[in-house]
Amino acid sequence: MEDDKGGKLANGSDRADPVQEVIDLDDDVIIVSDDDAGGEFKDGATANVELAMKSPGSLVEKTGRNRTRRLSRSNSKNGVLGVAGTPNFVAPHRKWKNSRRSRNLHGRGLPKKGGAGGKGVWGKPGAEVFDELDDEDPNDPNFDIDAYNSSHNVELKEVVTAPPVLQLTEEEMIKKMESILLEYYENGDTHEAADGLEHILAPEMKPLVIKTIVGVAFDHKQSQREMTSVLISDLYGRVVTRDDICAGFDQLLYELPDIMLDTPDAPHLLGNFIARAIADDCVPPKYAYDSDREDLDTHARAALVRASALLSMPGGWSKLDNVWGVGGALRPVQTITRQMAMLLQEYVVSREIEEAQRSIKELEVPHFHHELIYEAIIMTLEAFNESIEEAICHLFRTLDSTCIVSPEQMELGFRRVYDDMTDIVLDIPLAYSILDRFIQRCRRAGSFLSETLIKDLPTRGRKRFVSEGDGGLVKHVNFLKNM
Repeated sequence: MEDDKGGKLANGSDRADPVQEVIDLDDDVIIVSDDDAGGEFKDGATANVELAMKSPGSLVEKTGRNRTRRLSRSNSKNGVLGVAGTPNFVAPHRKWKNSRRSRNLHGRGLPKKGGAGGKGVWGKPGAEVFDELDDEDPNDPNFDIDAYNSSHNVELKEVVTAPPVLQLTEEEMIKKMESILLEYYENGDTHEAADGLEHILAPEMKPLVIKTIVGVAFDHKQSQREMTSVLISDLYGRVVTRDDICAGFDQLLYELPDIMLDTPDAPHLLGNFIARAIADDCVPPKYAYDSDREDLDTHARAALVRASALLSMPGGWSKLDNVWGVGGALRPVQTITRQMAMLLQEYVVSREIEEAQRSIKELEVPHFHHELIYEAIIMTLEAFNESIEEAICHLFRTLDSTCIVSPEQMELGFRRVYDDMTDIVLDIPLAYSILDRFIQRCRRAGSFLSETLIKDLPTRGRKRFVSEGDGGLVKHVNFLKNM
């Protein structure tokens, strides 16, 4: 026997030298050896496994017979063998699935995720403390939603859904829109008005919005008409479109003859609304210049001509922001006082009481009517003319009878004149006598002045003459008696 084939055993039998074969199965290195027949497996850095060979034979037969046997890796050195000393084998596709060793061959063999990962494990140590919080049932009567949200960082968000559209008839819808518009006149909140209109409007009824709100504004003051123009601008793009606004104005143009029965200046007002809508980019400019349409009557053409004239004014469309004027208390006091003075001068010249009443109403400052009374009385004192006194007295009586000026504002205006008489007399020396004559004229004209106000009429003090005193005699004083 050759040297490289082995040597004699102790009992005289031949012993074959250990034969090893390296088998590569799915990138796993397995060393099969015939040296260890007792079934003891050795652990190495690369997890080498030595398979005992039961009987000598050819190397091809040994490797062919054992090629299909694959061993699984284990975390323990002593857990390689199974029951009765037989090795534990697993299927090839499950060999690495349940392994806790690092798959890149660089780990220390520790369990993944600190023991919290894997199937059938108890979880990370200490996790049982938080089990009670995770097991809370929202249906439990003692469930605390605030504590649950604070522990789980729940973020609450507002979800806004479109309100359902009510199914209303045209008459019911007009009544709803009128109530929404009147409420808007009180609070001035366009967003609230838009929300209310969205709740009741159907897509095919949107042109009715423009027709209704403009028709209601015809019966109100300049400030409400300004608010209506602002509302149309805010509704554009949110509730109504450009075509809806044009369709609404078309309906108003067709119905102008009927509207003029209640509002004679409806073409003038509608032209202002159209021009303001064009300036706010809600209506195309060509709408106002198309006044030659055959389907329009004379009044509708007049409204479009009015709108085109406003758009053609020098200075641009910026002036159309004040097409309704600046009404109410938004104007400066000096501006209101100047308008009142011009109003009184026009009335004194024309003596048109109806025009004066209309102008006073358009001022929309009922809380500032005392300034009108004050300016009228000062104008009477400066004029020193009985004709003007008669005209102003007639104006006061008319304003009181029509309740345009309240009795409190009337009395406040007269008392302001009473308090300033010491300064007024410096410019008008006969102011006291003129005021006394005017008060007596107003007293005879009606009962719009109270008796207390008439009794409080101031009189100018004068120096006493010697003849009005003690007759020019000098009284003798007994100095000794006083001592």
